Parts: sequence; structure tokens; C-alpha cells
Amino acid sequence: MIKKLFRQMLLTQILSSMTVMLCMLIDSIMIGRFLGVDSMTAYGLATPVLLVFAALGSMLSAGVQVMCGKTMGAGDKKGTDACFTMSVVLVVMISVIGLIAVIGFTDPICHLLGADKKGTDSEVFRLTKDYLRGFIIGAPAFLSAQVMVPYMQISGSRVRLVVAVAAMTVGDIVFDAVNVFVIKQGTFGMGLASSLSYYIAFVIGVIYFFKKDCIFRFRIAYAKFKVFTRLIIDGFPTLINQVSLVLLTFVLNKMLLDIQGNLAVAAYSVISTTGNICYAFSSGIASVALMLSSILYSDEDTTALRSLVKTMLFYAVAICATVTAISLIAAKPMVMLFLTDTGAKGMAISGFRLFVLSLVPCAINTSLKNYYQGIDRTRFTRFISVLQNFLFPAGSAFILSRFMGIKGIWLGFLFGECEALLFICTVVFIRKKAVKFDTSTFSMLSDDYGAKPEDCFEMTITSSQQVIEASKQASEFCKEHGTSSRLGSLIALCIEEMANNTVKHGFEGENDDKHSIDIRLMLKPDETVIRMRDNCRNFDPVNYLELHEDDDKFSHIGIRMIMKMVKDANYVNSLGLNNLTLRI
Repeated sequence: MIKKLFRQMLLTQILSSMTVMLCMLIDSIMIGRFLGVDSMTAYGLATPVLLVFAALGSMLSAGVQVMCGKTMGAGDKKGTDACFTMSVVLVVMISVIGLIAVIGFTDPICHLLGADKKGTDSEVFRLTKDYLRGFIIGAPAFLSAQVMVPYMQISGSRVRLVVAVAAMTVGDIVFDAVNVFVIKQGTFGMGLASSLSYYIAFVIGVIYFFKKDCIFRFRIAYAKFKVFTRLIIDGFPTLINQVSLVLLTFVLNKMLLDIQGNLAVAAYSVISTTGNICYAFSSGIASVALMLSSILYSDEDTTALRSLVKTMLFYAVAICATVTAISLIAAKPMVMLFLTDTGAKGMAISGFRLFVLSLVPCAINTSLKNYYQGIDRTRFTRFISVLQNFLFPAGSAFILSRFMGIKGIWLGFLFGECEALLFICTVVFIRKKAVKFDTSTFSMLSDDYGAKPEDCFEMTITSSQQVIEASKQASEFCKEHGTSSRLGSLIALCIEEMANNTVKHGFEGENDDKHSIDIRLMLKPDETVIRMRDNCRNFDPVNYLELHEDDDKFSHIGIRMIMKMVKDANYVNSLGLNNLTLRI
């Protein structure tokens, strides 16, 4: 089920990762084609500010993925609502502070970005200031859209995500065209166009949170400092990741200005923007890895976690190798969409071809990094973030540029990613005390994590006949492990009753190949745990029984019997899956 779920989530997560980048891509094309090199340079210089807001949004989004994944995996409804409430409060706070900072201190920010190289009266300085003022109007929607993505993924609202991204893209194209051909407000109009398109995505997404069936509730009483700290801590590795990218962009802009001037910055702006669209594929894969690893880790599902590592690495290599090949072939026409200046265009084409060589190692590094974040290897994740996104590429670019000029800067991306991958492998091999390229090694699970493999029984059910087989095999498994005959019978009965109920009401027929049930039985020293996960329509047996408590005592007798026999029953719907945990 992990492979199937990964594939289902992947497309919408890749599109969601493009939420920020699509507007930047469209703006780059329109600015480069219709407003000139000075405007493109101004846009490139303003990019670090955009990335700061993207960093804060990504931090909150990752914090939500980790914290909410854990609370939902544990069936903690109060904790889930507390996470939702605090994330909304933080979006409002960051938006207000950001608006005040950029509007009130635009000139000093432009000085810091290097837009004043020819003085504050220069055209580039004015254009940079105009773009920032147009962009900042959309900051609240910009941040909100990023934070809404994990909530909508967890709730299974994937179609709405796709619609929001599509509407935002169309809106930005229309608003940019209106600015260029009708109102002609230059870079300010381009920033404003992006802002309006972010609000379109925000409105489409936010409608879900006002629906009756929304699984998240805003409760201001839950907005406590401990929730704030937990959300920040869980998302902090991603913040470090994004801040490192901001620093890298800032440093490379300075290097390029010194080596080739404004044309080089304009070329890097094109490479950065098109590269970010390419990065959306690896970011999408890594985001799915983060969300699933957080949920599965709290579920102590060793087998599923190792399956996740194998699946995410396969897609990281396969998808990003394909993107690399396409990008190498299409480099020239892609760059020509942005630039008309011959000098800048030549630099951008050669630079982009060297840049895309880093996509595959980047996808592997980013997927592993997010996976390690999900399983609480946060210190390791922070090291990877700083090395991968700043120290290694910046250091490589600086050294290589001494010998190869501007080409050395473009090759810095490839060298930096390869160095980061070598670092990850070295640390993993040292900690596992073995040089093995397998999922068991790279899953980085401690020896005492969860139940031992030999104490776990797992089976996937796809038909009613397999329900009886699963029940028998679970009973035999218990017998082989020396449990009492009473406990073995109870476990077999739980599996048979609950799985039969799912097949009867959730499957679409005997030959249904779309639905399945994953059974996992864990024999622990202090308790026995049965986890049943299915991809059928939503059904909460615990709540269902509470709603029908006053019905005839012989109705729903199977569910009633099981709920009375177990010590604890917990249900949660996450990622569109029903998850029922029975503790005996």
C-alpha cells in the first residue's frame, strides 16, 4: 500500500511544490521578454527576499507535516487541532511583520541586496524596489498557500490542490499580460500580479477549512507556547534548508556581479527560476517522504518505513533523470523564453545545462534529508541542509570560478550535491557500522526501535477469502510465539470481524483491485497491538458505535463485541486512509 499511496500523493505534491515557483517562472518570462535586462536583474536581486518568505512558509509547512503526522498517527485529535490553530496564528504574525518590514524599510533592503551598485538613483535600484512593493501585498496569501498544502494532503483533498495551483497559474499569466500590455506598471505590476494570483489559490484552498467535514478545527484556546515551540522545532531543519538557499543566492549574486556584471545576474535569475521548477520534482518526492515517514514512524512500522526509503529513492532517480535529459535537450528554447539579450542568453544556456546535472544527486539528498527529519534525526538533517544548500555549492563555486570563471560557478551545484551525498553515505555507514547500499542501512532505524521483526505479523487483504486466511495465519503466529489460546482467538476474531466489515462495505466487489487492507500485528512485552489500514471510503467504527449507542443491542453486534473486548480502540483518517489501532 505504501508504493500505491506514494504514487497517489506524488503528482499533487509536485504540483503543490510548484505553487511558489510557477509565479516566479511566469514573472521571469514576462519580465525578460517584455521589460528588459535591467528589470530581469532587479528581479534576480529581489529573489532572496522572496526566498525568505518561502523559507518561513516551508518551515511552517514542514512543521505541520511532522507534528500533525505524529498527532494523527497517535489519534491525538486535540494535538492535531492545536497544530492547526498555532500554524494559522503564526501565518498571521509573520505576514504582519513582513508587510511592515518590507514596506517600511524598502531602501535599506535594496542596498543590502546590492541594487545600489550604481547609486540609489539607478534604474536597477528603482526597479528592485518596485517589485518588492508589489510582491509584499501578496505575502499573507503566499504563506497561507504553503501551509494549507500539508493539511489538504493529509485530509485527502488532492483535487482541490490541483485546481488551486491551476487557477493560480492561469491568473498570474492573465495579470502579467494585463500589466505588460494594458496598465504598464513595470516591475511593480509584475509583483502585484503574483500577489493577486496567490490570493486566487488561497481562496480556493481556504474554502475546505470552512466545510462541515473538515477534520481540522481552529480553537484559540489551543494556541499555547509549547505548541509553538514544537511546531518550530519540527520545521526548523527546513528553515535552515531554505535560509541556506537564500544565503547561496545572495553569495552567488555577489560573485557573478564581480565576474561578469548585470548580465551574469540576469542569466543566473533565469537558471534559478527554471531550476526551481526542476527542483519541484525532487521537492515533491521529498515532501511525500516527510509526511509518510512522520506518520509511519509514530506507528512504529519498520517494514513500511523501509519500503518508503526504497520507493522514494526509486522515484527520485527515475523522475529526475528524465527531467535532466529533457532539460539538456530543451535548454536553448527554455532560456529563449526569458531573454532577448545575446550575451545573457548564451551564459544562461550553458549555465542551465551544467546546472541540471545536479538534479539526480539533489533528489536523492533531499529525499533522504526529509525522511530523516520525519524519523526525528533532526540534528543530522540540519547538517545536511547547511552543507547541501550553502557550504558545499558556495565553496565549490568559489574555488572552481578561480580556474574556470563563470562556468565554475555553474558546476558548483553539481560538485556541491555530490559532496553532500558522500557526506550522507559516510555518516550512515559509520552509524550502522556497515558499508551496505540497502534500505535497511539507509532507513537509519535504531536496533531497539518498535517491535522486533520476528514479533510482527503482516498481511495484505484484497478479497473476502483472504480475510479467513489472515485470521488463521495470525492465530498460528500467536501460537508459535507462546501466547495464550484465549489471546490468539481474540486476535483472530478481531481481524476477521473488522476486515470482513471493511470488505463487505468498502470493497466494490470480489474482483476489486483498487482497494486493500493492510494488517499488522505486533506482540509487545506489555501489550498486543493490531493495526488495520485500508483505502476504502471513510469509516470510523469507534465514532459509529457511539452514534448508535441507543440502537437495538443486537445491531452492529460485530463492532460492539470487538470494542468491548479490546483495551483501547483508536481511529484516524489520514492521507485518505482509514487507520484503526486496537490494543489488547
